[in-house]
Amino acid sequence: MAEKLNAADVGVREHILVMRGITKDYLVGEETSHVLKGVNLTVDKGEFLAILGPSGSGKSTLMNIIGCLDVPTGGDYLLSGRRIADQSETSLAHIRNKEIGFVFQQFQLLQKQTARDNVELPLIYANVPEKKRKERVEEVLEKVGLADRIDYYPGQLSGGQQQRVAIARAIAVNPTILLADEPTGALDQKTGAQVMKIFEDLNREGRTIIMITHDRHIAVHAKRIVRILDGNLVEGDESFA
Repeated sequence: MAEKLNAADVGVREHILVMRGITKDYLVGEETSHVLKGVNLTVDKGEFLAILGPSGSGKSTLMNIIGCLDVPTGGDYLLSGRRIADQSETSLAHIRNKEIGFVFQQFQLLQKQTARDNVELPLIYANVPEKKRKERVEEVLEKVGLADRIDYYPGQLSGGQQQRVAIARAIAVNPTILLADEPTGALDQKTGAQVMKIFEDLNREGRTIIMITHDRHIAVHAKRIVRILDGNLVEGDESFA
């Protein structure tokens, strides 16, 4: 069993995220599947980290735990100095809504809502006043180069533009961590490169980004790469060269 973390012991003031001995098991019939096998990970403020691994490696499970969408079977997870296992459902909902910005492979936009409406949604959940919501929506859509598409519906936008709307939505509430799951997986190479430049620009501004990907060519845009294989996490990407 992993030793219980103490905020002072692990230097949480330097680390936004600290994981020690994270395991995740699933019962499949009468068999137990060990998906994560003692993952250790630290992420500092302002890092751009890629978690690189093939399908079935456990990277999606790890992403769900990082994003507080799932809980580990064992181990300890501290986010911004708080032990996630000690948080109430209300607190976890707050973390997911305000502290982690999610970017998904398939965009996850509301098709009957404009770009403006999609980006405004997390701000509504965060109880941001209407005037400030309007200003923030315009600000983040301009940041991703879509100020002239603010009243367009997703069906009127290209895949790359839809992903840029999704990025704007993810950063609207200024989250602690931007968590991207295969953000270029549904895009062609050229459009994917344009999206990665947005992530690089956001990181240069100081935003902390954790990106999950199977594609080494995408992972190299990050400043640091860890690889996951069969539920084990190690530094570097040599095995994917």
